[in-house]
Amino acid sequence: MSDQNDLVYLCCANDGKLWLPDHSLPLITISKLEKMAVSSYVIGTFDGREVHFTVDSHAFSSDEFDSLRCQLHLSPALFNMAGRAIQLDYMCHSQGFCCKCGGVNHFDAAHPAMVCDQCHTVHYPRISPCVIVAVRRGGEILLAQHPRHKNGMYTVIAGFVEAGETLEQCVAREVKEETGIEVANIRYFDSQPWAFPSNLMMGFVADYATGDINPDYEELTDASWFDVDALPLVAPEGTIARRLIEEVRALR
Repeated sequence: MSDQNDLVYLCCANDGKLWLPDHSLPLITISKLEKMAVSSYVIGTFDGREVHFTVDSHAFSSDEFDSLRCQLHLSPALFNMAGRAIQLDYMCHSQGFCCKCGGVNHFDAAHPAMVCDQCHTVHYPRISPCVIVAVRRGGEILLAQHPRHKNGMYTVIAGFVEAGETLEQCVAREVKEETGIEVANIRYFDSQPWAFPSNLMMGFVADYATGDINPDYEELTDASWFDVDALPLVAPEGTIARRLIEEVRALR
């Protein structure tokens, strides 16, 4: 019988996916982890248990890997920890060489980061800042549909922050570019690490100011105002997009 006090969470990441036997983040014993002969690193704790990260995916069945999205039901703290594993794996594969001298980098769990074998420069994970915003107009919310959402899901507006731009400027620019709407009273809501592959989503709520909807069809397939009590299929629970939608519903 295994010692339940010896259980740890294991996040094995590979190509943006996690090892999810039985479709869930595995809890295994330290002794079993040692028998797998994989190198693992403690990247945090959750509910009193260590969370381990490994890139040694060769020890696991490729059929048991799946997207982090299917784990949105997890506690936010554990979901974010699993996302950290995805981001570290992405760092290991995308930052293999030193941009300063061209030397080979290796993963150093003490930082955690990539360290150059030649000049010892430390290269931390590259995280892309993004804004995501719910725009309200009385009892309505502005929602958009993206080509990548094949199920017809609608969500709020989001986009990457540009160099030299404040978060608030980015919010106004993204809404204007994608929908033709101008906003006012932009205020911060919350944030969420989003490991697809390595983003940090910073959420805002804004009020409609002026303009008619004119979607950018290179980015969107549709954009429209929806009554908060008659919403279409929207972003799933566990996402900051869904929390922003629920926040606007509460403000009606």
